[in-house]
Amino acid sequence: MKKLLIVVDMQNDFIDGVLGTKEARAIVPGVREKINGFKGMIIYTRDTHGEDYLESMEGKNLPYPHCIKGTKGWEISPLLPFKDSDIVIDKPTFGSVELMRKLIEINGTDGIESITVVGLCTDICVISNAIIIKAALPEIPLTVDSSCCAGVTPASHNNALDAMEMCQILIENRKSR
Repeated sequence: MKKLLIVVDMQNDFIDGVLGTKEARAIVPGVREKINGFKGMIIYTRDTHGEDYLESMEGKNLPYPHCIKGTKGWEISPLLPFKDSDIVIDKPTFGSVELMRKLIEINGTDGIESITVVGLCTDICVISNAIIIKAALPEIPLTVDSSCCAGVTPASHNNALDAMEMCQILIENRKSR
């Protein structure tokens, strides 16, 4: 049985690039510590868009080109301890069907003891992937470490944590509001 850590979209554009926030920058040391102390498999997701981003539905609703494949903004932050043995899943949408498939495969071959999710943005990609994971693997304990997540705003971060908690996702290290 494996323990898994899913590191969602800890990319330069979300930390200190076009969509970066002070809250995103503030969680980087905690995410680094979480990764360094984790005993299990680590999977990174990477928001991935093409040059035609502004023509996409997402681009029409969020007209800020970001995480364009091959750019510095698309890269996982160099402040994180990425290893060659870690898995990276590029995802063109908020939630990743490919991540879900990979987790089902791992569960089928090795079994999954637990899954922990950290990353950016709590209110968009973290919640999207957490809900997909919960739907695909409802009997596996799923935790979101709120101290290692940041949302577009502090209020939307807390709203996303509330929503995930209602869906029986364990929220740990939540600061009182």
